Amino acid sequence: MACCRCFTILIALCFGLPASSVHADQRYVLTSTEQNVHRDSWKLSGGNWSVEKKTLHGGKQEGVDLITIDNGVLQIDVVPTRGMSVYEVRSGDMRLGWDSPVEDIVHPSLIDLESRGGLGWLEGFNEWMVRCGLEFAGHPGTDEFEDGAGGTTTRDLTLHGKIGNIPASEVEVIIDSAAPHRIRVRGIVYEKFFYGPKLKLITEISVVPGQDSFRIDDTVENLGAQEQEFQIIYHANFGAPLLGAGATVHAAVKSLTPMDAHAAESIDGYATYLPPTAGFVEQVYLVEPLTDEHNRTGAVLQNAAADRAASMHWSAEQLPYLTIWKNTAATEDGYVTGIEPATGYPYNRKVERAAGRVPKLSPGQKRQFTLDIGLHRGKDNVKAAVEQIQSLQGDHPVDVQREPPKS
Repeated sequence: MACCRCFTILIALCFGLPASSVHADQRYVLTSTEQNVHRDSWKLSGGNWSVEKKTLHGGKQEGVDLITIDNGVLQIDVVPTRGMSVYEVRSGDMRLGWDSPVEDIVHPSLIDLESRGGLGWLEGFNEWMVRCGLEFAGHPGTDEFEDGAGGTTTRDLTLHGKIGNIPASEVEVIIDSAAPHRIRVRGIVYEKFFYGPKLKLITEISVVPGQDSFRIDDTVENLGAQEQEFQIIYHANFGAPLLGAGATVHAAVKSLTPMDAHAAESIDGYATYLPPTAGFVEQVYLVEPLTDEHNRTGAVLQNAAADRAASMHWSAEQLPYLTIWKNTAATEDGYVTGIEPATGYPYNRKVERAAGRVPKLSPGQKRQFTLDIGLHRGKDNVKAAVEQIQSLQGDHPVDVQREPPKS
């Protein structure tokens, strides 16, 4: 009976039959701790789309799960083993991703987050989009906070938290029965500790067959019995071919602040990029974005020729802050820029808490986050994407802070 239903959904998707011909979304469990299930390899296809799961072998990627969604236009690589990160997105001659010196998709068991003074996270850093969080995100260092008993305690935090190095406990593929038959890869990742946070991330990467855009939908839930701080940064990283000499990032900016004195020296050129430059020292800019009447905002990265671009749009109510990270170092050292919507900025949690940028979840409370990502080809399409951002800016002046915040 199940086989018949699978056949029915495939026929419906392939030939565009009405939704009434299919009675339920089709779900395929690929990994489940609850059911003690793990498929090393798996594939589903219909018409011009497919979803394929494989297990990587060799070197530091031994045992890593990789799921590739192909909707006929985009190929999206999702890594359940690394917190449901998105490794790369490809579409013809376009790519969302970068050439990190870290070539393997590294298994979390080989990452020591505390190495090199808390910078061990960088040993696996090569994804297009990796989430930073959930208990904490941002710079490593010592945090000081209330211990719940009327005193204070300190804790050494590592770079960008743990969620990106926790394998998903549950992974499934869902094909919507109703048009437009969205393809969804859904995962559940737990960041839970005794005497620590009890956080649950439900994440879904989804795409419609034939479209040149996709969506990331996340829900973070506090499973604990006490109020819990959390942070999340969507660390989206772009390299060639979009990034290059003369590339430009467009954002609707209410205020712009350099993260440190080095970034302050080049703040007037924050939106444009150099070619790969040996010895370049990263520059980080902190943006408070402008929004439309629905409290939505976005950013666009376009290439120098203005005929290729990628856009990201999100709710500023969900993610009120944006970080632009410029690392135009030599190609061998990792030529990349980060466009990073977040609940805060990438300072140590101690700094973020003092600034009022560390949200809390009540027991059982959930917070949702949605990112819409699009790829744009041709000068007219790129121009339209940029103009959408420029319309948010309008005549609003940018409040440029030429000095970094005082610590």
